[in-house]
Amino acid sequence: MTVKQEMARRTRRSFLTGGAAALLGASAWEWLRTRREDDGEPWPLRLGLRADEQISRDFFSEARLARTFKTAEAQAPKPNGKVGLDDPVPADWSLTLEGFVNSGDDVTVTMDQIHALPKTELVAELKCIEGWRTVVHWGGVRFRDFAERFGDGPFSRNAYIGMETPDGEYYVGLDLPSAMHPQTILAYEMNGAPLTAEHGAPLRLAIPVKYGIKNIKRIGKITYATARPRDYWAEDGYDWYAGF
Repeated sequence: MTVKQEMARRTRRSFLTGGAAALLGASAWEWLRTRREDDGEPWPLRLGLRADEQISRDFFSEARLARTFKTAEAQAPKPNGKVGLDDPVPADWSLTLEGFVNSGDDVTVTMDQIHALPKTELVAELKCIEGWRTVVHWGGVRFRDFAERFGDGPFSRNAYIGMETPDGEYYVGLDLPSAMHPQTILAYEMNGAPLTAEHGAPLRLAIPVKYGIKNIKRIGKITYATARPRDYWAEDGYDWYAGF
């Protein structure tokens, strides 16, 4: 067999193999796409997301910290996500807490009370599910310090935290271990300056162990719950846990 004949034979084989793989892939995608939905996604994909969440939660630890950076590396992130930010920042803003005290009463917290807590600074990456990431210098209070100050009951590891904007348009749910992670903060500063309206003034979440969709801006209410809270993007089929 000549060299040209051998090249032709291998080329035909490559085309046949590639065509078969493409046909198999298209058939598999069509099968996957037409499966019954489970919580907004075809059940095989939802099953994969749940398995990924279980593995992530099993390996989660307060000792496993997100990478930190030098302050000089910080930049302003994209102002992605405008849901819940249509109204001007309320001049009389306050934060409502539900389920944080045993009496069952709601608790109202002002920015002065938040500023009175020990300040924490964190320089970490804000990672978006779109693929971009930006190093940001956050200033605020650790959520665990906040919860200890304003809650009077024990927090169960199996409980959850829900957060939403003042208008209720945007909302996220967090597993409690992630909320209590030492790098999770309620931020009121970004890159050494007060938060701007487009970046979540006066108070937002900075949680580097989660993707940006969980880093809710302009928090108006925080709820301690024993059932998994609703989540804006999870209701659209995204991963509820959204961690890495």
